[in-house]
Amino acid sequence: MLSYIAISWLKVVPLQTLRSRVQFLKISALGVVFCLSVVTGNVSLKYLPVSFNQAIGATTPFFTAVFAYLMTLKREGWVTYVTLIPVVTGVIIASGGEPSFHLFGFIMCIGATAARALKSVLQGILLSNEGEKLHSMNLLMFMAPVAVAFLLPAAIFMERDVVGITIALARDDMRFIVYLTFNSALAYFVNLANFLVTKHTSALTLQVLGNAKGAVAVVISILIFRNPVSVTGMFGYSITVIGVILYNEAKKRQK
Repeated sequence: MLSYIAISWLKVVPLQTLRSRVQFLKISALGVVFCLSVVTGNVSLKYLPVSFNQAIGATTPFFTAVFAYLMTLKREGWVTYVTLIPVVTGVIIASGGEPSFHLFGFIMCIGATAARALKSVLQGILLSNEGEKLHSMNLLMFMAPVAVAFLLPAAIFMERDVVGITIALARDDMRFIVYLTFNSALAYFVNLANFLVTKHTSALTLQVLGNAKGAVAVVISILIFRNPVSVTGMFGYSITVIGVILYNEAKKRQK
């Protein structure tokens, strides 16, 4: 069965090889930026509630637009840039009215947001550049070992007994392994879908669409964790969501 799946996969997605040292360096940079986004994002969750974390993450389209222009000189229509204003403004308002605001956590969250934006631009270049275009699965295959090489030492350094804790949790409850495996599988499909959306749309569109997930996460976070949210914070979140809707409408009219 496994061999049949492997052969079918090879027929659909031919294996590609690295074409140059420059391409390898770009993939390595993508892997490092991905690791930075994961690490700083997880650190920020230690200090900030999920709802506020997701609200800050809604500014990713702003950073994506900046990085896309700096790295590819790609410009969007002026209406598109205007719709990003409420997205950022909403987060600024929410930050001022957030009861659980923490400066270090805020800095880490901004860093994670910028890293996600840079990652989306880099993967867009690798997936669409005519000289070094890669299939989504091949890019994920090349990026994964680089990410492991950086994430594993970071995990051991920041969580010194992580291996022992993992083994102890698995011994106490075997379901932990199932949860871990399921989470890893979801992460694979999320990254693959991430690459596919970037390839067929754009890095900026990917990040704006991701804000829909953020809005849902804000609501779920408030319902599950019962973290306090001020009226000002909810007002800011609402402005950000409106900005996302306006962006989607602007992109539709451009087409």
